[in-house]
Amino acid sequence: MTRWRTPALALLWVQVGGLVGLAAYLLWREGFAGVGWLNGGEALLAALVLGLWTAVLGRFTAGRGTPPEDGTLRGLRALFPWLTSLRLALWFLTLVSVLGGAAPQANAVALTALLTVWPAAVLAGNAVYGTLARLAPDPADLLRRARLADWLNVAAALSLAMAVFNVVPVAGFSSLPEGVDLWVYGLSGVLDVAATLLARQAVLTAPLPQSQDP
Repeated sequence: MTRWRTPALALLWVQVGGLVGLAAYLLWREGFAGVGWLNGGEALLAALVLGLWTAVLGRFTAGRGTPPEDGTLRGLRALFPWLTSLRLALWFLTLVSVLGGAAPQANAVALTALLTVWPAAVLAGNAVYGTLARLAPDPADLLRRARLADWLNVAAALSLAMAVFNVVPVAGFSSLPEGVDLWVYGLSGVLDVAATLLARQAVLTAPLPQSQDP
């Protein structure tokens, strides 16, 4: 076991719980009107996918493989593409709204940056989930290990950028969060970045398996 494994897994499970809490908060605040149910559903699905991913990561960082028929791995493989699709759908709805003139006063450069970073972050997250899903049955694959670490690094950087956009939104496009919203989005962003960076360290220092699972 490495010294990074326990704090990484602990923070990831905290993040899972935080996403469940975020889903409840969004549904309480926005209700089921408009895209409120989509935002809450996205957070809840993200919690489920991250929980499955964390369980698989726990085995990997312990030097154990996960058989392809394992229920947790199968669940991860089945659900993470849906999460990616939902996140891209939310981004696309925003893009259509902006192109339709929903934010005429917004700074064009800042808005373009947001609409570029957002899908990049979604695709980086998809790569993180998919790479571990392919690596889990063969944890001795050094190329995929390095690839997973690289994607975690990219995902952390993009998560940080999205956290900044959430806390300091584009003027004329969305309002500055206040009170509870500021704490919710700020802490969620910090937790996401920290958990991703710790996961990267755990992957980089994960032991090679002594024997393969049958």
